[in-house]
Amino acid sequence: MENRNNVTEFVLRGLTQNPKVQKTLFVVFFIIYISTMVGNILIIITVIRSKSLRSPMYFFLAFLSFMDALYSTVIVPKMTLDMLHEKATISFQACMVQLFLEHLFGGAEVFLLVFMAYDRYIAICKPLHYLGIMRWRVCVLLLVASWIGGFMHSLLQLLFVVSLPFCGPNIIDHFACDMYPLLELSCTDTYIIGISVVANGGLMCTIIFLLLLISYGVILHSLKAQSLAGRQKALSTCISHITVVVFFFVPCIFLYDRPVYTFPIDKSLSVFYTIITPLLNPLIYTLRNIEMKNAMREIWK
Repeated sequence: MENRNNVTEFVLRGLTQNPKVQKTLFVVFFIIYISTMVGNILIIITVIRSKSLRSPMYFFLAFLSFMDALYSTVIVPKMTLDMLHEKATISFQACMVQLFLEHLFGGAEVFLLVFMAYDRYIAICKPLHYLGIMRWRVCVLLLVASWIGGFMHSLLQLLFVVSLPFCGPNIIDHFACDMYPLLELSCTDTYIIGISVVANGGLMCTIIFLLLLISYGVILHSLKAQSLAGRQKALSTCISHITVVVFFFVPCIFLYDRPVYTFPIDKSLSVFYTIITPLLNPLIYTLRNIEMKNAMREIWK
């Protein structure tokens, strides 16, 4: 424990050590990041300016885009710039900040997706009570609850890592600071902490994912009583939500719902989870949502 401060920085191995591949990936990820920011900011501006998008669903959608933009910014800019350097490093303090922010925004998004599913359940299954239940005060409280949930989750993850001794080596076989690569570098037994990480991350994602699938199953079953037009509109919205939920939770479950051990596929899944998913979310919601597309046309004319 006396040597816990021997490591002042970590070396990030990244996705590849091939300079030519790194330059190609730099261009690809730079374009993806710019597209992610433009897409999510476009949704936020559209929801704010459009008078036709005043329902709680679009309120939550705007904040989902806001979280995706922040989450992507925590990881992608540094990872992209690291590809231009022969040796990528990150200080211990910066690593802890990145770890905290990554799980803060990711955890808050988990809870936000739950509240978005609740909003769709009330809108479709109890339409006459929708305006009475989903008041703006309730929506704001749910949003605050999502941030508090993400903060508590992230704080626990950070406390797990900060309490560990790091004596060396300091090479992280990843493109960012994350729980399992850091736990493998610790010079102490991390079995108990690994179980706590699984409970705080992987198990939580698994339970919430199953509950969301059940809730959307109930919603889809209730569509039988809707008119054809209402059924098509609700089905389109639900399919968009289910797609985002699957893309978000499946990699999360695989990465964190297991003992402390890293696999070669982890980095590929992390790329999808941290880089591709924030780009897909605005595409999914805009391409499948007629109201959103119409609002964008009106505003940007």
